[in-house]
Amino acid sequence: MTLAARLRALASAVRFGRFVSVGALGAAVDTAVLALLYGALELRPVPAKLASAEAAILVMFVLNERWTFAGEGAPGYRSVLRRLVTSNLVRLGGALVATGVFSVALRAAPVEVVLFGADLWFLVANGAGILAGLAVNYVLESAVTWRVADAPE
Repeated sequence: MTLAARLRALASAVRFGRFVSVGALGAAVDTAVLALLYGALELRPVPAKLASAEAAILVMFVLNERWTFAGEGAPGYRSVLRRLVTSNLVRLGGALVATGVFSVALRAAPVEVVLFGADLWFLVANGAGILAGLAVNYVLESAVTWRVADAPE
């Protein structure tokens, strides 16, 4: 596939909209798991964030496989498994960006967001990290995991 064809596929408003919709659900999963692990169970922030990111990655993979990138990639169990492993490796870049932003914002910004007596700044920091990883994830998932060929109809 030519570079121009890949760029057209990446520029698909339909595919990007689906990716962002799935990402919003993934962000909700990430946030819920982080709230449980860090907010309620008081695990250390970086391991809690990495675990929440992986939970979201698994949910998003299933939805992207069935909806966003339906019809892309080879069929069959082995191909899906390859895409799952590839997706995890590819999303490591976005997860590292998100975790880095989360960690810096959590530690470097002396901000409190108090609601019902609880400081929820970590949720704001998490949201900033998720947004920072979005572009990395979209480009790499489109180009590497599902190897998109063209814009969806």
